[in-house]
Amino acid sequence: MFIEIDFNSEEAFYIQLRNQIIIGIATNQFREGDTLPSVRQLAENVGINMHTVNKAYSVLKQEGFIRLDRRKGAVIALDADKLHAMEELEENLRVVLARAVCKGVAEEEVHQMVSEIFREMC
Repeated sequence: MFIEIDFNSEEAFYIQLRNQIIIGIATNQFREGDTLPSVRQLAENVGINMHTVNKAYSVLKQEGFIRLDRRKGAVIALDADKLHAMEELEENLRVVLARAVCKGVAEEEVHQMVSEIFREMC
């Protein structure tokens, strides 16, 4: 697993970590049942505070990407609730697309970008 934190980014470290793990799941770097590094191990490897890793894992748990097991630690465990995922996707896309429209991004550009990103994930 290769996680890299951009220390110059305005995005919070736990969000960067969360996003990279989600992308790892989408691109099959992580599969259902895979164990993530311990909080301490990942914090040391990436060079961030253990509380930051713990927060990222907590968010991933709340969002249904991992489960926390006493013996195994953080384990990839995807929610099968597709309807909820679709509702959440629509809500997030609505805001992202509104921002794009305000900046003059054309519908065709959005479709092309989404297709390219989707192909990367599958």
